[in-house]
Amino acid sequence: MAYLIDITPRAKRDLDRVFEEIRASDSEAALKWYRGLYVAILTLEKLPHRCPSTRENSQFRHLLYGHKPHIYRVIFRVLEKQKQIEVLHVRHGARREFADTELE
Repeated sequence: MAYLIDITPRAKRDLDRVFEEIRASDSEAALKWYRGLYVAILTLEKLPHRCPSTRENSQFRHLLYGHKPHIYRVIFRVLEKQKQIEVLHVRHGARREFADTELE
């Protein structure tokens, strides 16, 4: 059974910021990359446990997308009882580790 993907308001803002930062509205290649990121997030509906736990919090997992030096981390948690994936945060992989308080 597939999991339902829930992209939190915080993660939506993060995705909007990524869209602006890579100038996806001005570049076909950037738009294609952005769409690939979004599709990668949607693949979490199947086999979300394929992604490792984060260093910051073992209850969270992360999906890496892109190639060095442009790797982004999609931080999410699996809510088994609800059969839901809660996408919490999207950030550039080169940024310092996040604190749990950033996700509130």
